[in-house]
Amino acid sequence: MSLLSVQELQTHFIFRDIDYQLREAKALNKVTLSLDAGEVLGIVGETGAGKSLTAQSICGLLRPPAQIVGGSVMFNGKELLSLSEDEINAIRGAEIAMVVQNPRSSLDPLSQIGKQLVRVHQTHSGGTTQESRQKALDMMHAVGIPDPSGRFNAWPHELSGGMAQRVLIAMALMNEPKLLIADEPTTGLDVTVQAQILDLLDDLVNRFDMACMIITHDLGIVAHYCDQVAVMFAGEIVEQGPTTMVFHSPAHPYTQQLLAATPERLQMGIRSQLGGQPPDLFDLPTGCLSQDRCPKFVKKCETPPPIIDVSSGHLALCHFAQPAGKSWSKVSD
Repeated sequence: MSLLSVQELQTHFIFRDIDYQLREAKALNKVTLSLDAGEVLGIVGETGAGKSLTAQSICGLLRPPAQIVGGSVMFNGKELLSLSEDEINAIRGAEIAMVVQNPRSSLDPLSQIGKQLVRVHQTHSGGTTQESRQKALDMMHAVGIPDPSGRFNAWPHELSGGMAQRVLIAMALMNEPKLLIADEPTTGLDVTVQAQILDLLDDLVNRFDMACMIITHDLGIVAHYCDQVAVMFAGEIVEQGPTTMVFHSPAHPYTQQLLAATPERLQMGIRSQLGGQPPDLFDLPTGCLSQDRCPKFVKKCETPPPIIDVSSGHLALCHFAQPAGKSWSKVSD
């Protein structure tokens, strides 16, 4: 059984507009994914595709007008969507931890970093102050913060961006979670520090046998660090599977367009055909959601696409996805 199993998760934004008319945006549409211990899953897609919203839905961090209207989130044998707020709070920060983008906004500017780490540990473990302090020093050392004892009393404003991100990762690890979710963990960091943070996450996953979900726009990060990848568009996972399979043999036109839009392929003269606009979440089209920008669009695409098992766990949500060895042209309109 997978550590995390998300089945047909649906999250909508439901509210009344200025004219008091009820509006509903279908932000997540039957998202299905799974993650095992020791595995790294990358979630990629454009801004607004639903990547961060998926993580927030899993962690129980939604705020009105967002609400889960369907689906299942099983974690370590528990159905998270049926838990009370107190029960989900006990899991979040202990068994599931999240590292968000822009670490400075997540650290309390009025509290020394050591005290913040101790507070996180005591909230879930109930240990003594001395035990929590030692745990904090151990985690600071584990994430590569030099001179943990000296840095223990540092204030957040005294830290560089990369060091602040390391503190946030240490905070996430204080209670040895089974699942770590990293939402754009390298945003705003220079290239060298980005590599250091990602190498650190990779090392920690192996050292603590955690599952890790990395949300990113950077396909290069996914290619280098992730075992599995899920490609999102307009609140749907349109393709997922082992990273090498998906990147070497993309089966969905949108994934092909994303890969063709990377700087490396553009330099090779491979032009992306990523045009059109994402669909209106308040008025989704019937059938394939990417039909407005898909170069392979035919009348058939106006009907709901099937999930095709392209090969050995490589899945694509498309009428034209084909098992390995078959071409797109063999599919009739």
